Amino acid sequence: MAPKADAPETAELIDLFKKIGLTQSKAAEAAKSPKSATTLKGIIESHDLVNKNLDEKQAVLLATLAVQGSKLGDAERSYAVSAILDGKLKTTDQVAEAVKYLDAHPLPVDPVDFNKSTGVGFSITAEELVARVRDYVASSAYTGWNNLGAAIGGLKGTDLRWANALELKNAVESAFTEKFGAKGAAKPKAKEPKKETAQSSAAASDPAASASSSRSVFSEGFLGHLHKVGENPQIHPRLREQHLAATKGIVHTRFPPEPNGFLHIGHSKAIFVNFGYAAYHGGHCYLRFDDTNPEAEEGRYFESILETVRWLGYEPWKITYSSDYFDKLYELAVELIRRDKGYVCHCTAEEIFANRGGEERGPRKACVHRTRPVEESLAEFEKMKSGAYQPGQAILRMKQDLESGNTMMWDLVAYRVLNSPHHRTHDKWKIYPTYDFTHCLCDSFENITHSLCTTEFIASRESYEWLCDALEVYKPRQSEYGRLNLTGTIMSKRKILQLVKEGYVHDWDDPRLYTLIALRRRGVPPGAILSFVSTLGVSTAASNIQAVRFEQTIRQYLEGSVSRLLMVLRPVKVTIENLPEDFLLWLEKPLHSKVPELGSSKVPLTRTIYIDADDFRSEDSKDYFRLAPGKTVGLFQAPWPITHVSHKTDPATGQVVEIICLAENEGTPKKPKAYIQWVAEHRPSGSPVLVDETRIFHQLFKSDNPSAAVPDFKADINQDSLEVVKGAMVEVGFWALAKKAYADAKAEGKKRTEEALKVSAEAAGPVVQGAPTHEHDDTPKATSEQLIGKEVIRFQGLRVAFFAVDKEAKLACLEDGVEAGRHDGDYLVLNRIVSLKEDSGKAA
Repeated sequence: MAPKADAPETAELIDLFKKIGLTQSKAAEAAKSPKSATTLKGIIESHDLVNKNLDEKQAVLLATLAVQGSKLGDAERSYAVSAILDGKLKTTDQVAEAVKYLDAHPLPVDPVDFNKSTGVGFSITAEELVARVRDYVASSAYTGWNNLGAAIGGLKGTDLRWANALELKNAVESAFTEKFGAKGAAKPKAKEPKKETAQSSAAASDPAASASSSRSVFSEGFLGHLHKVGENPQIHPRLREQHLAATKGIVHTRFPPEPNGFLHIGHSKAIFVNFGYAAYHGGHCYLRFDDTNPEAEEGRYFESILETVRWLGYEPWKITYSSDYFDKLYELAVELIRRDKGYVCHCTAEEIFANRGGEERGPRKACVHRTRPVEESLAEFEKMKSGAYQPGQAILRMKQDLESGNTMMWDLVAYRVLNSPHHRTHDKWKIYPTYDFTHCLCDSFENITHSLCTTEFIASRESYEWLCDALEVYKPRQSEYGRLNLTGTIMSKRKILQLVKEGYVHDWDDPRLYTLIALRRRGVPPGAILSFVSTLGVSTAASNIQAVRFEQTIRQYLEGSVSRLLMVLRPVKVTIENLPEDFLLWLEKPLHSKVPELGSSKVPLTRTIYIDADDFRSEDSKDYFRLAPGKTVGLFQAPWPITHVSHKTDPATGQVVEIICLAENEGTPKKPKAYIQWVAEHRPSGSPVLVDETRIFHQLFKSDNPSAAVPDFKADINQDSLEVVKGAMVEVGFWALAKKAYADAKAEGKKRTEEALKVSAEAAGPVVQGAPTHEHDDTPKATSEQLIGKEVIRFQGLRVAFFAVDKEAKLACLEDGVEAGRHDGDYLVLNRIVSLKEDSGKAA
């Protein structure tokens, strides 16, 4: 049959597009979409491209620009056209990046910045490429060949995305061979997650060990340009000398969370930056709880924060609290008053606001108490301490600079009265220091070399340095990087608490949230989170990333690291009628076709099997290739296909309840066009494994910006964000996989904890200036249980999704000495971690 003729207008467009160098097929493709075709036609006419003798490659790039840049302004699109014609943009990836750049940076464009962002002029020799890839892999947390895809993806998040794709892949494979041995060889006995922990023994004891990783997120860009230890200026030379003597020239960082809630995905970047930077330089990182607000703090938050830090793969050098230094901080507050750089104020919040210019932002006025005599402020501060004032009746303020253009220099509050018992100091104090008074001084006490925080604290840097100099103590250097935000979710602790209290989610660890305990419960591996953060890089710009990009990183990480099991989500019974009732064939199948070191499993094939309801249609169609009346399909990893004979339906519902098939096990079987999932019924072996609940999580919010919803973010909630499927089936190999994964996690957790406690004991001792006493017995300790959870049991259900076992599951076989398999009282709950990639329908 002759092909259908194109409409005259389309034929004209195709002819025009061919004149600039497109082939017939590509010209026809370009003419399909009216919008992009019109854009391409405009580009051709406005730039007289028909007479430019373009080659096919340039023509393809222009067609790409027409599709992706149809929303650009004419001037911006012309800029991109010129870059293509001049040979600057040579690949479709560069064109795509150019469109993004020009959409965000209207003309006039900085050509240097444009070239850098789009890879123009990027050049690297084969030797340089190999060296950079080797350094990247050496400094990563990758544990074997199963992370090959994640490593390539990570490098494509750097400027190496512009390198030749094949050469990049070959370089990564070469680096993996050096680090892990030949592909397919036995896995190394010891994993290497501690390359990124503060306790990396080689890096911690020998700074030269980390010097071999000369190029990474910690040595380039923002982090690569930070000052060296001791280079931060001091008001007196002796302070620098004392600091160097205390630190021995080693990097000291800290992660200082406020224990008023559970950590979220944004905190993973802060953990990665602070712990990772210290580890990279062979230094130490404190976990310091900023516990200066007893009204909002709970003991469970302290425990959860330490557990989360350790789960991500890091071990604190020391665990400290701002409350450890309350006595020292009080003494320095008194000293600040004595130096006439602090005063007690009795103004109301409204009066303070008015003195700062009020709503009209008028001229600032000094507080009436600012000039009170030093002795009077000392007496008033003592009265605050002894409980003579109620909250709001008196505060201690720093006497800073009211003429400064920086609001953080307008006499900030240093101490306030709170009638709340403290989680650790109980009723000892009636006054508590503020963050602005506490943070810089605790950094000073602990000789922090690099006080790394997010950019919302840029304005605080001036007051941070002012207070250290006012008291003439060691002054750390604060440096700010952009925070991590995910679109389509909520990370405000206040708003999450609202969701929990009002029943929109079950708790802080509901897998639909992006708290780290929720992501852990969902089954997201910590290595996937670190891979995600590291590929984003660290700069002063905020990272506003779509949740789908985060999920793609998870998917990429899991793709090469977890076993693959046969699974049917909504099973339908299939009887293979030409097999005898007692037919039994054991099949050995690899747990991952590309990662042989994961091993294999054995599954039975019997007369009765189950397939997924989505893999059968009672009415066939030309575009459907799975099972239908009269059709033949293959069974994944089975020796022969099956052919539909008939099926039975439920008279009440019309749903198919049983399908009758024939095994094509004699003669020359029909060649199937598709392969489907299946599990066999074989009660003696416990096949199939029945899943009591499969929980499928969708986005909790409908839009990318829930906070913009009217009247509030709750109006944007997706009421169908949780789907529970009952009765799914998994191959019987699940039990052995589950028991091994849990046992391996227990062994690794015990080993890591023993090492952490040993290092913690070695690190114990006084800290120069105001050493913490740790007299309280509620300091969270490292335990192996913190690192063990049922979520370590992860697998890919072939053609379904990636899954992990939920904490509510009851599996007796996970206990030592209990045989793998289902036991009385078991209840299996699976969480979907992420869906499969778009082409997951292909045979594995």
